[in-house]
Amino acid sequence: MVILGIGGIRNDAACAILVDGELKAAVEQKKVARYHRVGELPEEAIQSCLAIGKTDRAHVDTVALVRPIGGGTETTLHLELRAMFPNAQVVVLDHHTAHAASAYYASPFDQATVLTLDRQGDLRCGSRWNAKGTHLDLDRELYFPDSIGDLYTRVTELLGYQPNADEHKVQWLSTSGDGRFVPLFEEILGAGSRGWPRHDRGYFDSHRMGKGGFSARLYKAIGVEEGQTIPNDLRAHVAAGIQRATERTVLTMAGSGENLALAGGLAFNALLVAALEHSGKWKQVFVQPAAGNSGTALGAAFYAWHNIHREQRRFGMETLFLGPAFSAEEIKQVLENCKLRFKYLLTTGELIDRAVEELNDHRIIAWMHGRMEFGPRALGNRSILAAPQNQYSTENLNAFIKHREPFRKFAASVPAELADQYFEAGDNARFLATVGRVKAAHRKTFEAAALGGDLIRVHKVNQADNPLYWELLHAFGKATGLPVLYNTSFNLFGDPLVCSPRDAVRSFYSSGIDSLFVGGFLLQK
Repeated sequence: MVILGIGGIRNDAACAILVDGELKAAVEQKKVARYHRVGELPEEAIQSCLAIGKTDRAHVDTVALVRPIGGGTETTLHLELRAMFPNAQVVVLDHHTAHAASAYYASPFDQATVLTLDRQGDLRCGSRWNAKGTHLDLDRELYFPDSIGDLYTRVTELLGYQPNADEHKVQWLSTSGDGRFVPLFEEILGAGSRGWPRHDRGYFDSHRMGKGGFSARLYKAIGVEEGQTIPNDLRAHVAAGIQRATERTVLTMAGSGENLALAGGLAFNALLVAALEHSGKWKQVFVQPAAGNSGTALGAAFYAWHNIHREQRRFGMETLFLGPAFSAEEIKQVLENCKLRFKYLLTTGELIDRAVEELNDHRIIAWMHGRMEFGPRALGNRSILAAPQNQYSTENLNAFIKHREPFRKFAASVPAELADQYFEAGDNARFLATVGRVKAAHRKTFEAAALGGDLIRVHKVNQADNPLYWELLHAFGKATGLPVLYNTSFNLFGDPLVCSPRDAVRSFYSSGIDSLFVGGFLLQK
């Protein structure tokens, strides 16, 4: 049985494929095609999933499509799907059902509370579910405009960042702020004794365009002249206000119990995930790491398997390496077509040795191997790597390669079995979905990656998940005494994560990266 899930048609379109219930592939349109047009089917992502799943359109049994659909009419899109998949039934899911399905069915839990939170998926902006076995039962809903995600986006714009794009910057900026504005944002959210938000609309001005649309009341509470730019000395404190108020509100919404599963755009907030992990209200917390709109494609496919076809067996999500891979011949063809000089490394041992040599020489390398990651985070297959021993690594990565703010730090990748020697981090560090803490004895070593105090983004690398990257970390540790590398996504200038060898070459030669390891090939500047 072949099931396709398609989500994010309005934004971040993606496709996922199940074959006899097993997740074979999941691919975002922007990564494989380098573009997406709102309201259009992600044809390149669909084709990529079919190829990885070793099937074709005629053999697809079910297509599960997630609302909201966006441009055009649903009738037109349904006809396109019927023509594209002549033997498939087409089913349509609402947005938060797909989010909930992506969180629960991908989790290791047989029973859980599921919480989904985003800005505005389909009028709903939040929902809580009770899940058991293969069943999802809706418990409570939150409707726009009482949206935590919308308020967070408004603050993003108030601080001068791009709304619906730069919310992660506010998250990281918040780590250097204090709690002076937390009561203000809790008042705006208006959870109070109800536990769920009901915004105080007096803080908004529907006639004010830009800067979040806040009213004079907000500016007065912050101590800034109405309509003026938030001064630099207050920016981190405003960010901390919305971040911590969000954390406290979500903790109340989630409640308490054994297992909690999360999805929706707000679940990208790693500080929020960490707050839930350490709250003491839950024994286990799982966040579906591709939590945003693209992840609804996963939920749609899982939902169809369990609720349309009534299948009981659960496969879950064992890996995020769900995209395309490229053979040595395909890579070589690109390099030769681009008339590039390269060296082919014949064995894995030679590949690892050369990478360790480059890193130990304080060079920054791009590392592209195996299948592309699903979701926004690089987990060692499409990564830029640097040695923590290089005191200038963070500055170089930020200023000359990623061209981003200094408060945005990089993840520390470490073999999972050695992580406890250096860090304290929860299970969601496997997918870079939470933050951890540096142990006191190693704070000096990792100060360049510190977010504020002892906070740090930790990436626990399991041998089963990524044997090549795990081996590189161990080899680097053997050579230097520290089995940790700084890791950031291999992409530039707001582009999606690189997918193909051509994408990798373009990014390599457009940046200050020193060396590129792509498959068994080494390119140096």
